[in-house]
Amino acid sequence: MQFRRLGSSGLLVSELALGTMVFGEASDRGTPEADALRLVDAYVAAGGNHFDLADVYAGGRAEEIVGKALKGRRADAVIATKVRWPMGSGPNQAGLSRRHIIDAIDASLTRLGTDFIDVFYMHGWDALTPLEESLRALDDLVTAGKARYIGVSNFAAWQAMKALGISERHGWVRFVAAQYQYSLVTRDIESEVAGLCRSEGMGIVPWAPLGGGFLSGKYKSGARPTIAEGRIGGTPDEWEESWVRRATDANWKTLAAVEAVAAAHDGATLSQVSLAWLLAQPAVASVIVGARTVAQFEDNLASVALALSADELEHLTTVSKPTTPYPARAVNESDR
Repeated sequence: MQFRRLGSSGLLVSELALGTMVFGEASDRGTPEADALRLVDAYVAAGGNHFDLADVYAGGRAEEIVGKALKGRRADAVIATKVRWPMGSGPNQAGLSRRHIIDAIDASLTRLGTDFIDVFYMHGWDALTPLEESLRALDDLVTAGKARYIGVSNFAAWQAMKALGISERHGWVRFVAAQYQYSLVTRDIESEVAGLCRSEGMGIVPWAPLGGGFLSGKYKSGARPTIAEGRIGGTPDEWEESWVRRATDANWKTLAAVEAVAAAHDGATLSQVSLAWLLAQPAVASVIVGARTVAQFEDNLASVALALSADELEHLTTVSKPTTPYPARAVNESDR
């Protein structure tokens, strides 16, 4: 893997980040600790240094597993984790209040067995807490050395820009990274967020780059999968909505285009083509791959060596471009 700057910072991250959302999760999709440790070893051996976590992943177990896996080699790793969502039942165990941000990073540091977080993300909008309070807390954490850089995830463009303006006005640390869902079948960030990131020096770190497995080629038109056949269905309550939203005529057309490009590259898989397209997009710094096995990771890894031509990139971009206006990003205005 090659390394890229994370936004306008001097921090270098590998092209692929190792996603850890299901590490230690007690579910059918979860990655047991032993398998997770093997994945970390394979990722490091391939030259990867960028680990993507959040405190809520498996209730903190993902951070514990990665901390164990990186013991003795922390200096070479770039660890990113996040704060926002509930980590307990108490009223102050969620959100982006100063109290919860500080409590959360201290707990993450303990679970990870480290003294600092490389990139600390706001994991989502908090309508109850003033942005000034949240951003001042993050600035204090950077000053104290508990975090080195900060990032934003899943904010609407206006929310992220408002935060950047506040940081600029006060001389506080600014976002250098932005995590959003982005793939050939989910391109709505191109409406406003991608341009904002390019303008303001934030490296885009896409999650769900394979559209919940849709772009891996495991699903076929007219053959509805069961919940157990992949991540695309989500929880049982989300399954029907998720599948209907993904299995559209436009997305099947995109998948067919990906298949055609893969066929033109001997041995290339649909996942590799999809990741290679994303790595070629402006401002993308590092793509989060959520492989559950070493074999899946090795397949994803080959994407960094796959050279798509300008014509192939343009074709994929044109075919996958939404024919209707990009939908407005949902803003979470709910109580905690």
